[in-house]
Amino acid sequence: MNNNDVLRSLRYLLDISDAQVADICRLAGYELAADAVEPLLKKDDEEGQQPCSDEVLAHFLDGLVFHKRGKDDSRPAQPVAKRLTNNIILKKLRVAFELRDEDMHEILRAADLPMTKAELSALFRSPEHKNYRVCGDQLLRNFLRGLTQRQRG
Repeated sequence: MNNNDVLRSLRYLLDISDAQVADICRLAGYELAADAVEPLLKKDDEEGQQPCSDEVLAHFLDGLVFHKRGKDDSRPAQPVAKRLTNNIILKKLRVAFELRDEDMHEILRAADLPMTKAELSALFRSPEHKNYRVCGDQLLRNFLRGLTQRQRG
């Protein structure tokens, strides 16, 4: 799943404006002009569409964590991911929306993608771990769809 699709899905899920997307990026210390958001949200075949870099999406996801949960100034800032994978995106969404295992299972069941507890925990393991599982595009897409249903009703 490309970064533009993820950003588009999250904007719809949160029901926010372009300016609010830029504000969320600013929470993570990334300056993004509100007028620079629109080209990132256009579909691949639309004129003026620009690819969303890992840097922009990573800052948006970090800002989303601060937006949803608040920022703890007593803790040092975590480094921003240089290369995003679907697993990292899934982890950041889990943290931002404060999702527990039961919530994750419920969301995936709602998206017609039930998983066992072991399969789900494998997505959140370190890539070096022998039981690590790569989060595919279809899984992330279905998770975002299920999360949207949960959030928007």
